[in-house]
Amino acid sequence: MRIPRFQRQPSVKKAKIINLSTKKELVCHFNPDHFEIGQSLNWSEDRTIGSDTPKLIFGGGQAQDMTITFLFDTTGYNGRRDVRSEYKVLTQMAKVDSKKKNAKTGLSEPPMCRFQWGKFLTFDAVITNLKQKFTFFTADGTPLRAEVTVTFKQVGKKLKPQNPTSRSEARKVWVVEEAQTLDWIAYQEYGDSAHWRHIAETNNLDDPEQLQPGQILKLTPLTD
Repeated sequence: MRIPRFQRQPSVKKAKIINLSTKKELVCHFNPDHFEIGQSLNWSEDRTIGSDTPKLIFGGGQAQDMTITFLFDTTGYNGRRDVRSEYKVLTQMAKVDSKKKNAKTGLSEPPMCRFQWGKFLTFDAVITNLKQKFTFFTADGTPLRAEVTVTFKQVGKKLKPQNPTSRSEARKVWVVEEAQTLDWIAYQEYGDSAHWRHIAETNNLDDPEQLQPGQILKLTPLTD
């Protein structure tokens, strides 16, 4: 009788959420058992007198939303640790980051983040909704188990140029989408909104505030 050779099972990739401002990561205790991705499309009705049905006018698509429920559990710890400490990095991503200021207004906003799960899914986004549901407690009321439902809204896409002919050319291009500003694009690309001037000079923009949807910007490396 031949004994079957031991076969190593592939390790299960853990989903993780990354704060793109601080680079801190939250590795999930348990991978989600499902997630939902949705996208809204804007259609408006142009009603016509004497017609039974209106004419539909397409007003463009909106950013994708992804909703995921994560499970966190500290019941296995001898010290019965407060479960909220396990996903503190996540809740911080839903709060204003005082270090991330808009170059024009001086106001701050929450950081961008990335949900990553193996090679299948990488979703760069901001958090638009975070709900905590506590389902198990100690006698003194310390929560030990929580379901955390998060809604991520996808940010703008970056496109790489094709067949660059020299190192001096732009390494990336950015296609402007509705409501995007130059300082916001600078933060996504260079990690600092103050570098909007670099993009403006590279693209010879006379009025940096007048970006148009579909406009293509060259993104070149920062110079020392």
